[in-house]
Amino acid sequence: MPGHPIENIMKTTMENIKEMIDVNTIVGDAVETADGNVIIPISKVSFGFVAGGGEYKERNKEQRQAKNNSEGDGTSQTMPFAGGTGAGVSVNPIAFLVVGGDKIRLLPVQFSSPTDRIVELVPELLEDIKGMIGNKKEAKKIITTEDARQ
Repeated sequence: MPGHPIENIMKTTMENIKEMIDVNTIVGDAVETADGNVIIPISKVSFGFVAGGGEYKERNKEQRQAKNNSEGDGTSQTMPFAGGTGAGVSVNPIAFLVVGGDKIRLLPVQFSSPTDRIVELVPELLEDIKGMIGNKKEAKKIITTEDARQ
């Protein structure tokens, strides 16, 4: 027994959506810049899907008789089917993953608040502070060592 017509409509729609969207839509293809950095786009994908249909009786006696005459014996109890589907896909870039040298950074397209920006910059700030403290200690050691030898 063949499936209900709405099943065929939904199956066709879902197959077409699968063809449109793959993993490369979310995590894009890497792009290498002239300075050796690699930039990978990251996107958000949203889907919307709706399907519906119904079977309807003929409105009047003439339509029913015309259908029965075309089908032969007039004993068929099937009703005409009307159906449809709709789908929507939205792809929005949300960030870029930048890999270069010894750093990996996630650069959001938009910062929703100043707090997000601060959180994003904390690791870089800590590295800079560590570097400054390390340079000061080395400089003091060099100066005191030179002074002690003379």
